[in-house]
Amino acid sequence: MAKLKVYRTPIGFHDAYVAAASQKAALQAWGSERDLFARGIAEVVTDPALTAEPLAQPGTVIKRSRGTAAEQIAALPDTPAKTPRRQPDDAADAPAPRPKPRPAPKPVPKPDRRALDAADRALSEAEARHRSEARALRAEEAELARRRRTMEREQEDERARLDEARQTAADAYERAMRRWKGGDG
Repeated sequence: MAKLKVYRTPIGFHDAYVAAASQKAALQAWGSERDLFARGIAEVVTDPALTAEPLAQPGTVIKRSRGTAAEQIAALPDTPAKTPRRQPDDAADAPAPRPKPRPAPKPVPKPDRRALDAADRALSEAEARHRSEARALRAEEAELARRRRTMEREQEDERARLDEARQTAADAYERAMRRWKGGDG
């Protein structure tokens, strides 16, 4: 098995640690599509105090807070104070108009799937009907093939009987012709 390394990347107010065999595996564990290592955002961690928990659970992302909430708030940049706008003299005593709250947008209703269900039913019924019609046609074709074989056998038998009768008649005619011509027939 490949030797595991522990990798770290910042996510919000936390650091995400993961024990993985490669940087690629660490990126997959974090769900990142970008190479955080190439951007200098992720790094290898060697501190035994920080690597113990991730090494105990390889492949699992371990989140650790970076400082207390107070320290994190203190680290935020100061926001510049807004300077009040100058009002005309006659409007200086009037309160500023409040903007009207926008009504919440109505939720979009779930699309109606009745037409899709009807189309699915119609398609299923048509496919079943097509299969039934094809079975009936195959049965008719089989019956016609059987009838054709029977007819061909009967015709062959009839032709053989008629050929035999014709040959008998031809032989009788030839004998009669020989007698008529004065042969020995």
